Amino acid sequence: MDRPAIRYTETVDGLHIAYQVIGNGPFDLLYTPGWMSNLECAWEVPELSDFLTALAGMSRLILFDRRGFGLSDTPPTPGEWSLELGMDDIRAVLDAAESERAVLFGTDEGGALCTLFAASDPGRVSALVLFAVWATYFSSSDYPWGWTMEQHEAWMHRLESQWGTEEFWKDSAAGPESGHVSPRVSADPLRVRTWARYARLSASRGAALALGRMQAQTDIRAVLPTVTVPTLVMHRLDDTAEPVGQARYIGEHMPNAEVVELPGDEHAPFAGDTERVLQELRRFVSAVRDEEAELDRVLATVLFTDLVGSTEHAAALGDRAWGELVERHHKVIRSLLARYRGAEVDTAGDGFFATFDGPARAVRCAGAIIDALQPLGLDVRAGVHTGEVETIDGKAGGVAVNIGARVAASAAPRETLVSSTVKDLTAGSGLEFEDAGGHELKGIPGTWRLFRVVNVAT
Repeated sequence: MDRPAIRYTETVDGLHIAYQVIGNGPFDLLYTPGWMSNLECAWEVPELSDFLTALAGMSRLILFDRRGFGLSDTPPTPGEWSLELGMDDIRAVLDAAESERAVLFGTDEGGALCTLFAASDPGRVSALVLFAVWATYFSSSDYPWGWTMEQHEAWMHRLESQWGTEEFWKDSAAGPESGHVSPRVSADPLRVRTWARYARLSASRGAALALGRMQAQTDIRAVLPTVTVPTLVMHRLDDTAEPVGQARYIGEHMPNAEVVELPGDEHAPFAGDTERVLQELRRFVSAVRDEEAELDRVLATVLFTDLVGSTEHAAALGDRAWGELVERHHKVIRSLLARYRGAEVDTAGDGFFATFDGPARAVRCAGAIIDALQPLGLDVRAGVHTGEVETIDGKAGGVAVNIGARVAASAAPRETLVSSTVKDLTAGSGLEFEDAGGHELKGIPGTWRLFRVVNVAT
């Protein structure tokens, strides 16, 4: 097979992302690698090249280097490594490849990125395939399969001291974090040399460390129940890097997921018995294509803003002056919604309701609105929540919308409050929060822990 041409596309934040398209199968398949890639060199790694060739034989395969890796641009600031902006990479590549809908195949942390994209934009995703994916990085009482802090620190030390060297791939005694491809790589000098070179050309040491720091903040557990696209979760039973319990957890918390546990201890889908991986993929996609259904629910971020003391302002200014000020208020908010890619849903008097496809953009928009209206003598409170939003009579509705409105109502003047879901999903974005305590939200069961935005710098 001829090596596919490398092309570039530009993201909304101005980064150039390298991508390739190969094959002419009956469906589009976008493969999202985890922690390293280089489109130029991937075809020189025998086991990876064979696997990609097999994928291209069954599909129209779309490959790309994520921001910071391989031939793609490196983000200039830490906040631009976030999963939210990683979704922009996927969207830009799909657009450039003229793919309206695709099967997303994600491995490792790339699976978290695909999961978030599938929840946020299911119209672009016909199915989701996850391989050796984890839902949250660290171990806890309700998620015992994650890494301990000691394992994380050992991993970061290895990245700092050994990334790009053959020693990195020879260290078979490093613990669970050593089997990032296969535990047998360390015993094969040729594979050690091949993977050391591929790692060097995939990412600088700084890029590897940046991804490691971002991974440690990633938690997609709140997203799992909102993924409605058909999902195949594959994991090898004796994976030495990530326990199979993580796949079982993901499958249990996704409403439309199938879990397939494969024999073997290799971590990467292109290592070990790849034919079984390809067989399960063919079976699953074939079934999905036979039973595709339109979805009317998506993961979205809702933003509510509300003017504080509007009645007193109106009484002091008079109807005409107050009406003119409200018009200026509306103009400011609409211009900022356009800037941050928000969609206005409704305007009720002196409040706005908008939706966003990314939580960090919604939080930054809220802060910009508060700041922009202060010179007009107007104080605004804002609330942000991410959840499953339904389309009801052409408008966004559902429980997530009600929660967002109640979060805003709990905020003080010139304050943005967010739900814990928003805080979790903006890890790596540069946003900073402080605990605002537990709140009873009118009409919403239970106590909700809210967080106050204290820094929106990128």
